[in-house]
Amino acid sequence: MEPPLPAALLLLLLPLLLVPLALLARGRRGRRTPPLRLLVVAGSGGHTTEILRLLSCLSESYSPRHYIFADSDKMSEAKIRSFEQKRAETFSSSQFTLHRIPRSREVRQSWTSSAVTTLYSILYSLPLTYKLKPDLILCNGPGTCVPVCISALLLGLLGIKRAIIVYVESICRVETLSLSGKILYYFSDYFIVQWPDLKEKYPKSVYLGRIV
Repeated sequence: MEPPLPAALLLLLLPLLLVPLALLARGRRGRRTPPLRLLVVAGSGGHTTEILRLLSCLSESYSPRHYIFADSDKMSEAKIRSFEQKRAETFSSSQFTLHRIPRSREVRQSWTSSAVTTLYSILYSLPLTYKLKPDLILCNGPGTCVPVCISALLLGLLGIKRAIIVYVESICRVETLSLSGKILYYFSDYFIVQWPDLKEKYPKSVYLGRIV
């Protein structure tokens, strides 16, 4: 049984509010929460559409927003620019940047060559992630999110910058996780699924019902 709508929305927003609340607690009482650098991993197909729906509920505190997508992705940039143009009508100070990285794995690519291309993508992502130094990473399944999240994890292990990773599995995944999900299930801070069968198989995950 799915949770009531208000409760589901609250549960969705809770992980995304933990960072500003922690920062606020460190500051003086009454001090305005500082902006949070948000890194969003977009992907071809429906991944970008789903992630933009999630972003539409975030406040202006999540700025600047840094978007990363594969260099072979021909659709995401136009969708993101359209989304940000509409958002700017509400938040005049809205800021965002776009970045491309080599695709880590193509559809039906062999596992051997995938390991090589993924390593190359990680090496490319590491200096970019270091430059952006995000406070929060939001992703939902495209292969591009694996090298980006691994790069962020490495920066955290080195004590350079600790980023919170929120992974939202695609609504299309009903009974099994995507390959990206199977990898990042063990490394993400919050792993959100949209179907009860996945929650039963992956107890660490958080089930909120359909959220996109």
